[in-house]
Amino acid sequence: MKNTLIAPSVLSADFANLQRDIEMINNSDADWFHIDIMDGVFVPNISFGMPVLQAITRHAKKTIDVHLMIVNPDQYIKTFAQLGANNLTVHYEACTHLHRTLQAIKAEGMKGGVAINPHTNVSLLEDIIKDIDVVCLMSVNPGFGGQSFIENTYDKIKKLKEIINRHEASTLIEIDGGVSDKNAVKLVEAGADVLVAGNFVFSASNPTETIASLKKLTSF
Repeated sequence: MKNTLIAPSVLSADFANLQRDIEMINNSDADWFHIDIMDGVFVPNISFGMPVLQAITRHAKKTIDVHLMIVNPDQYIKTFAQLGANNLTVHYEACTHLHRTLQAIKAEGMKGGVAINPHTNVSLLEDIIKDIDVVCLMSVNPGFGGQSFIENTYDKIKKLKEIINRHEASTLIEIDGGVSDKNAVKLVEAGADVLVAGNFVFSASNPTETIASLKKLTSF
């Protein structure tokens, strides 16, 4: 039985009713909270910072999956651990010494993730795949929610899965961007383990039901 993890993206939540949306995720079939931290430098957008993350982790009762879309992520690793992150994902494109960054994340008791942009080849992760807990494949260009899905993602998942299997690694494949009930099954069939869903969940008339149906659809 394939148990696909569903990670609603808090970036698409209603910030004026953040606690309500956090409780909704707590009480839903979702597995993780996916939280995007953007600095306006690495990506052309600014999301929320430390105080908002602290408020989220105070109420969240599930795995906190933090995705850093920032330059110099190394200087904040300890801070994110203190704020309650369980998984900390950095961008391949933002890290000069990726192996060292992953070691620093794990030294703080978090799982280490690496995100790659649509143009970045998965083969670049081959040498350190056994050190990566989660690879987050961006299936849209990072920075904004609500973008359309990049079709080449399916091939990238298959290539990445092949690398993971060849190295007998236990790395999870996470897909971030444009995920919906239209492509979820195909993504999981290609080898995805975690689906990040933002707009699809929060723009639905019944987000709890939408999460439940996505979970059911991708567990087979």
